[in-house]
Amino acid sequence: MKTLVPLKQTVDLVEELELNDDGTDVEREYLTFKLNEWDEQALEEALLIKDAVGGEVTVVALDEPDADQSLYGARAKGADRAVKLTGDFAAGVSSHARAAILAGFLESQSFDLVLIGVQTPEDLDGQTGVILAGMLGLPHASVAVAVEPDGDALKVTQEMGAGVTHQLRIVGPAVVGVQAARAAPRYVPISRIRAAMQEGGLEQQPAAEVEAVSGLTVRRMYAPQSSSHAEMLGADADAAAARIIEIIRERGVLKV
Repeated sequence: MKTLVPLKQTVDLVEELELNDDGTDVEREYLTFKLNEWDEQALEEALLIKDAVGGEVTVVALDEPDADQSLYGARAKGADRAVKLTGDFAAGVSSHARAAILAGFLESQSFDLVLIGVQTPEDLDGQTGVILAGMLGLPHASVAVAVEPDGDALKVTQEMGAGVTHQLRIVGPAVVGVQAARAAPRYVPISRIRAAMQEGGLEQQPAAEVEAVSGLTVRRMYAPQSSSHAEMLGADADAAAARIIEIIRERGVLKV
């Protein structure tokens, strides 16, 4: 089975975020980026399928900041191919534009399944997988927690509300949005990633030129206003307990 996994870089949220001059986005110049956690789940599910029935796993990413690290990391985990679509994406790419670029790449590829993260932390105007499936005219399922080969089809387990699961049988090729893999994403040491970098094998192709209108327009973003603060209590247990009681009385919760 040939499985293709698109990878997206997202802002590392441990960084302090600042807005750009016009307040429509975060200032990206000094930020660090990491692989979208849901795409990491999709990659693991693709590797589990490969472990079970064989085949080939291809990862593809836009030429975004730190994308090489994620692509080589995927190679170190067991992906057979890594493709970077080159272009100017430093300012960010909307879900619609990303889906159109990926669709242009996929039209030249042979594949049985596309596994993609169900969402990203900064996805405001829709899920890329849904849009991609619509552009390609392929079956789609989302919020998947398991994707398993089932004869000439796929058995997709979806997680619904309140922990209820639902199973679908889909005949591929298809696009599936992965919420969680059947196992935790495998760990690879940095030494193996460096070895993958030394081996090379990162393919580069120019991204398709597309015109895709975003579903939403960001007019202005605002930093959250601090309305309170944390008070650190000392190590002395009696003093800390007395201060907690004092705070409760000040708030009017305890009337004694």
